[in-house]
Amino acid sequence: MATAHQTAGPYWHLIDFPAWADVLRADGPNAGAQGERIVIEGTITDGDGALVTDAMVEIWHADPAGRYDAEFQGFGRCATDAEGRFRFTTLKPGPVPGRGNTLQAPHVQIAIFARGLLSHLTTRLYFAGEALNETDPLLALVPAERRATLIAEPVSPGTWQLDIRLRGGAETVFLDI
Repeated sequence: MATAHQTAGPYWHLIDFPAWADVLRADGPNAGAQGERIVIEGTITDGDGALVTDAMVEIWHADPAGRYDAEFQGFGRCATDAEGRFRFTTLKPGPVPGRGNTLQAPHVQIAIFARGLLSHLTTRLYFAGEALNETDPLLALVPAERRATLIAEPVSPGTWQLDIRLRGGAETVFLDI
């Protein structure tokens, strides 16, 4: 059995800077970045469906043109709140070149750090309705019946929601990287 010093948490207060949840904040590296402004939100639950209220969530993604470069740093971090919710403000990423002549659908990488985990969990958020979802090389590897765990749905104009379940029947697909 793992003890507190062998898990990935629960010391998030040491690295939690709430302003980092706004990737576009005025004093940050992306101030003035142009593109479609979006909000990404969701809830994290454990295998029993209980809210995970002490997790740290990180995102990173390409810019709206699908580039990873120094001009746009698509990185954000936030802690889950008392309702197990996370929320980021950022720009919607563009398609990213894949191996060969493939294009990856617009996506956001997500890392989850939580008490009881020996290492963080990594997943992706894809956007519902994106034509490239049908041919995305990574998404194509996920069994069809589990892909919905990676697809964020629009809940209002500019706001996308992806709920993450750490274990159980509706477990989110996590990547082994």
